[in-house]
Amino acid sequence: MIGLVGSLHCIGMCGPIAIALPLGNSDIRTKLAGGLVYNAGRIITYMILGAVFGLIGQGIHLAGLQQWASIAIGVVMIISVIIPLIFRQRLSFATIFSGYSERLTSRFRKYFRQSSLKSFLVIGLLNGLLPCGLVYVAIAGAIQSKDMVAGVAFMAAFGVGTTPALLAVSILGSVISISLRNKVRKVVPYFIVVLGILFILRGMSLGIPYISPKTEALSASPNAVHSCCHK
Repeated sequence: MIGLVGSLHCIGMCGPIAIALPLGNSDIRTKLAGGLVYNAGRIITYMILGAVFGLIGQGIHLAGLQQWASIAIGVVMIISVIIPLIFRQRLSFATIFSGYSERLTSRFRKYFRQSSLKSFLVIGLLNGLLPCGLVYVAIAGAIQSKDMVAGVAFMAAFGVGTTPALLAVSILGSVISISLRNKVRKVVPYFIVVLGILFILRGMSLGIPYISPKTEALSASPNAVHSCCHK
């Protein structure tokens, strides 16, 4: 859902890269193959990030800090939306990481002059490392997965969710008008705030099914399972 809802945000941020892929006047099958390889590169990078942050989440879970981590992540997500509004876009992910983005972009700029599946893959791999608030939201979900494998699966699902829109852009060009894109991008911050609230509620363990389950439901101990099986 994060990937699907944030797809138009991705078109605004990564769309220029998808449009700039050196597909030329290739036939539709070649364009489709190139677009799929590019998106596969992004997903691979997201999966690696999922493994790293899923492992971090596993450590937090074993330390018994998952509730506080969930609350902290929710607060950070909400603050990430509020701060740019307060400073009227003078402070955002784009401005904070502008230097890093420029250095990374310069690294894979040469691959735009090479029309090959390898270049499409490298562009996708490096594209996945570009600063993006939506990716950070997905990483927060990977941390909360409390398991490395689950973190990988979570980030893979996020990448797959963003693929249809970016694949359409790389094949068909700018199929969505800028005005519509800007209107939908305005919805994304509200979506992030809602997710942040859900993370906070989950960490508070209020006993609300699916939204804020009790800690015991979040993490049943082996002893509890053992005693339950012998009742």
